[in-house]
Amino acid sequence: MTDMPLRVLSRNDLADIAITPAEVIASVREVYVTLAQGQSRNPAKIALPLPERDSVSYSMLGYDGSRRIVAFKTSYKQERGRGDKQYYTTITLYDDDTGAPIALMDCARIGALRTPAASALLAEASAAPTAETALLIGTGTQGRQALPYLLAVLPGVNRLMLYGTHDAGIAAVLDVFHQHHPDRTIEVVSDPLGAAQEADIVLAASGPATAVKIRTNSLKPGAVLVDVGYGVADSALLDSDYAIATSASQLAVTGKYLADSDGSLRPVDAELPEILAGRAAGRRGPQDRVFAYNSGLVVTDIAVGHALATRAIEEGRGQELRPWR
Repeated sequence: MTDMPLRVLSRNDLADIAITPAEVIASVREVYVTLAQGQSRNPAKIALPLPERDSVSYSMLGYDGSRRIVAFKTSYKQERGRGDKQYYTTITLYDDDTGAPIALMDCARIGALRTPAASALLAEASAAPTAETALLIGTGTQGRQALPYLLAVLPGVNRLMLYGTHDAGIAAVLDVFHQHHPDRTIEVVSDPLGAAQEADIVLAASGPATAVKIRTNSLKPGAVLVDVGYGVADSALLDSDYAIATSASQLAVTGKYLADSDGSLRPVDAELPEILAGRAAGRRGPQDRVFAYNSGLVVTDIAVGHALATRAIEEGRGQELRPWR
C-alpha cells in the first residue's frame, strides 16, 4: 500500500466540471439528513486567528456516512483591505471502505457551490408558505450562485431584487443567473434597507467591507434573514423571533459577532439537519421573523467534492502523485 497514488485536482481541473444546482442541493440535503441520523460526523472546526494581521486559519475533519468518505479540509485567509485578499483552501478525500486516498483538491469551487445550496435549504426550511419576494445583498463569490440555487428549491419566488456596489459584480450575478433562467429578470435596487423591508427572504452575502447592516426585527412579519457572509447587524440573532443554523457549534466558533453585550450567544431554536430530517421546525408561526445562520460544514464539502472529483477523475483530469512511496 505504500505505493498508493493520490490524484491532485487543481482549481483549473475543477473549474468547468458540469454540475447543476439541483444536483448540488440534493447531495447537500442528503448529507445533512445523514448527519441528523448519526450516520455522518462533523466535529466543530478549529479556528486559529492570527494576531499580526487580519487573517485566520481553519482545520476541519468530517465523515460522510452515505458515501463512506473521510475528509480533512484546511483553509487560510488573509485580508488587507478591499481587493487585497489571499485565500487558500484544500480538501483531501479518503475512501473509508478501502482506506485508499481519492483526491487532494482545491476547495474554492466546492465552497462556492455548497454554500448557496445550504443557504437555499435554510430559506426553504424557514420561509413562510406565501414567500414570493427575495433580496440578495452582495455580488461576490457567494452572491453569484445564490439566486439560481434559491429558485431550485423555491420556484414560487417571483420577484428577485439585487443590491451591490460594484458594476462588475452586479454584471456577474446577472450573467450567472441568466445562464440558468434566461426568461427571468432581477431588479437591481439602490436602497438595500428599503428593499429588505419588502422582501420575504433576504440573503446577506456581502463582503467584509459592506456598510449594509440588516436587522432581523426591521423585516416585515414572516420574513427570513439568511446570514451567508456579511451584511447583517450584530444584533440580528438576538433580534429574531426564531433562529436556526446549519450548526450551533459552528455558530459558536464563527458567529461571535452576533453575541450580546456580555459575550454570550442566544441559543438557536433548531439546526438545519434536524429540520431536514423532520425532527424540528424551521419557524414557529407565520409571523415569526427568522434569522438563519449559514456556517459551512465539512460534510457538505465532502458531498460536493466527491461529485466533482469523481467526474474529474473519469475525464482523466489532474495529476497522480505517490507521496507514500
